Amino acid sequence: MKDTVKRLWPELTWIENEELRKKTAGVWEIALERSILSVEDLSRIPFTLLCGPDLQVSFMDHKQCVVHIAKESGEKMNAFFKKELPVNMDILISGAILCDVGKLLEYELDENGNAVQGSYGKYLRHPFSGVVLAEECGIPPEVCHIIATHAGEGNMVKRSTEAYIVHHADFMTFLPFKERLTI
Repeated sequence: MKDTVKRLWPELTWIENEELRKKTAGVWEIALERSILSVEDLSRIPFTLLCGPDLQVSFMDHKQCVVHIAKESGEKMNAFFKKELPVNMDILISGAILCDVGKLLEYELDENGNAVQGSYGKYLRHPFSGVVLAEECGIPPEVCHIIATHAGEGNMVKRSTEAYIVHHADFMTFLPFKERLTI
C-alpha cells in the first residue's frame, strides 16, 4: 500500500481482511494515478459541485465523515440487531471508503483551480466509474454494489444493508448543505 494512500485513508486499518484492505487501497492508488487531481486538491476542493463554489467542506472532510458515520452505524446495528440484520463491517468500511472514488475521474480543475465536472463526468457519473476502478482491482461484488448504489442511481434497485448504511451516511452529510432550512 503506497504511503500516500495510507496517509489519505488511515481508516483503511479498520478493514480486518488484509486482502480487501490492500485492494481497497489499490483502487485509490489507480484513481490518483489517473486523476488530474492531487492529494492536496482533495483537501481543498468542495465535496460536491451542487452547492456552489463557496462551499468550505472539502472532499476529504466529507469522505472521512461518511466513513466514520457508516462504521459507527454498522457497529450499533450489529449491537442492537445481532443476527437479525448482520452488518459485514469490512464490506461496509471498504464500500464507504470507495463510494466516491470515481469523482477523481469525474472532476477536472478549471483555469482558476476550481473543481468542475469534466467531460468524462458529464457522461459517466462517479458511481459508474467507481465500480469500473473497483472491479479492475478485484474488489468483491458486495463492495461494488455499495459504490453503484450509494447515490441516486441506486434508488432503482434493492440495496444491501451495508449499501443502505453508506447511502444514508452519504446523504445525511450532503442534503443539509443543499436543502437545509434557513430561518
